[in-house]
Amino acid sequence: MSPRPRPDAAGCLFCRIARGEERGAIVLESAPVVAFLDHRPLFPGHCLVVPREHAETLGDLPVSRIGPLFAAVSLLARAVEAALGADGSFVAVNNRVSQSVPHLHVHVVPRRRGDGLRGFFWPRGRYASAQEMEATRRRIADAVAGAR
Repeated sequence: MSPRPRPDAAGCLFCRIARGEERGAIVLESAPVVAFLDHRPLFPGHCLVVPREHAETLGDLPVSRIGPLFAAVSLLARAVEAALGADGSFVAVNNRVSQSVPHLHVHVVPRRRGDGLRGFFWPRGRYASAQEMEATRRRIADAVAGAR
C-alpha cells in the first residue's frame, strides 16, 4: 500500500507551526519533526509531535520518516515524565477519526496514578466467539499480506 501524498499543506495549521508561520509552544525541534504543547491539553504538559513533512495519517507518512518520528516521540515521553514528575505517559495517534487537524500527530500525555483517565477513552468489548475473533484476525492478516 503506497502512501497518499498530500502536496497542498499551505493551509495546514501544523505545517504552519512547523514552518514558524504560526505560533506554537515548541518543546522539541529537529529536521524531521517538531513538538509543541497542545492548546487544549488533557493534562498540563500534553504535547503533540508532528512530522514537518505533511502527511494526514500514519499510513501516508513515508516509511523512512516513521523512525525519526517515533524516536522523537520516545525522547519526548521520557522528557515529559522527567520534567513534570509524571508516573508515566500516554502515547496515541488518531487516524482520521477524532483527528481535529488533518496532519499526523502523536499525542504524548503525562500520566499520574489516580489522574482520572481510565485505560482508553472508549468502551472496550469482547468478541462474540473464538470464530469471530479468528475471522477478524484472518481478514487483517490477509490485508497485511496484500499491502506488502
